[in-house]
Amino acid sequence: MASLVLAIPTAVSFLLFLARLRRDPRRFGNAVLLGLALVLLTVALLAQVASGSAPGPLVAAVTLAILLCALGVLALAFFLIVNGVQMVRKEGLRPASLLPGLAGLGILGCVALALTALGTDSTPLWRVARAVLLVAGYVSYLFLSFLVYAFLYARLTVRHDVDFVVVLGSGLIDGSRVPPLLASRLERARKVYEQQAARGNPPVLITSGGQGPDEDLPEAQAMAEYLTAHGVPEAHVVREDRSRSTEENLRLSEAIMRERKPDHRCVVVTNNFHVFRAALTARRTGVNGHVIGSPTAAYFWPSATIREFGAIFLHHKKVNFGLCVLLVLLGAASGS
Repeated sequence: MASLVLAIPTAVSFLLFLARLRRDPRRFGNAVLLGLALVLLTVALLAQVASGSAPGPLVAAVTLAILLCALGVLALAFFLIVNGVQMVRKEGLRPASLLPGLAGLGILGCVALALTALGTDSTPLWRVARAVLLVAGYVSYLFLSFLVYAFLYARLTVRHDVDFVVVLGSGLIDGSRVPPLLASRLERARKVYEQQAARGNPPVLITSGGQGPDEDLPEAQAMAEYLTAHGVPEAHVVREDRSRSTEENLRLSEAIMRERKPDHRCVVVTNNFHVFRAALTARRTGVNGHVIGSPTAAYFWPSATIREFGAIFLHHKKVNFGLCVLLVLLGAASGS
């Protein structure tokens, strides 16, 4: 009975997700709705198994999934710690390099706190454990929703020709050279250009990035020189060399595109870990375009993904911190 009751909100959440996805895929609310639908579906399956009405194969599948999730949590924690060590070795001792290791230690800390609370009769410890686990559960829900939806969004394709391809900048090596991370964006943009040029409608490439304090020239200039050196005609490359952030990249590039063609279409190119947040920023800045990604070194993914999620979480900080405070109060106030 409980599983049937849960089927209605599950279906409603999923249908709302599909409707919002069709209207505009560049919304974090889409990720939240998809995550909610998956959570409700999971709870419905667990309720059916608990009621004894589930068929044997479903019971076996759910049991196996629970075991894999339990083992997966520990495996994830150790993987993040190992990746954190690798990041420090490759990127140096920086805050971004420490993120995976700190996340892994945080997971192990939550597990240790829960096990300790289970093994004691301490009411204060139980309240602390409940508060921590409720907040950890909320953050984990948002993070998994972000991961699943970011994975889906990155696989949406552009089915029509575009007028512009905007390449978001990043830091230069030795003040003037394009690093591999940025080169992968430029190669993806060049591929889009060549594919569309083969159909007789080559787009304009906009390289977007200003000059940092430790750089000898604007990122846009180094990016433009890279593209022309790799066969893109100089007449099809425009530089936006004043921006200092992703939001400025998009706002200033949008001004260039609007001036050249008010009813333009575009795609924005960044690295794959940055696609979804860039899409959210594009929507907020009024850019009429889809965001696509280029490959990133595997070891860099965990740290970059955690940073991307953290930026989105903090962008909605009033709601998120408010809910975290309520969850802490709920956990601390509940009975032993």
